[in-house]
Amino acid sequence: MPNEWKRDAYVISDERGRLDITVIHRFLSTESYWASGRSVETVQRTIANSLPFGLYRGSEQIGFARVVTDYATFAWLADVFVLKEFRRLGLAKWLIDTVVSHPELQGLRRWVLGTRDAHNLYRWSGFAEPKTPEFWMERLDPTA
Repeated sequence: MPNEWKRDAYVISDERGRLDITVIHRFLSTESYWASGRSVETVQRTIANSLPFGLYRGSEQIGFARVVTDYATFAWLADVFVLKEFRRLGLAKWLIDTVVSHPELQGLRRWVLGTRDAHNLYRWSGFAEPKTPEFWMERLDPTA
């Protein structure tokens, strides 16, 4: 059963069928620094293998976030955005707070995310730089 949260004229929903893939793909592939050039097929696959959240004004999708998780110990918050014309209304903070308080994601030991420019937004929601960044490693595939 999908979950839905309302605030004024806005709604956050975890209902997959409500997502507007065109809006999500357009933003990620053309406006984000982290997913520039991502194909629509890849966007669809990331959504299929994550817990996605849409932010809406009426039927119009204006934001998005997804969580990659094992639902037991770990979550990675990814692909968070609010369309430019809806920023500075507190919607991104509300979206993040809603995501981390989702009933299926309670009790997780570790949440992670990557950001180049929104540290203060995420700090506001309880995220912090790791105390031991040397602990984390990554593997990038240059062909992907």
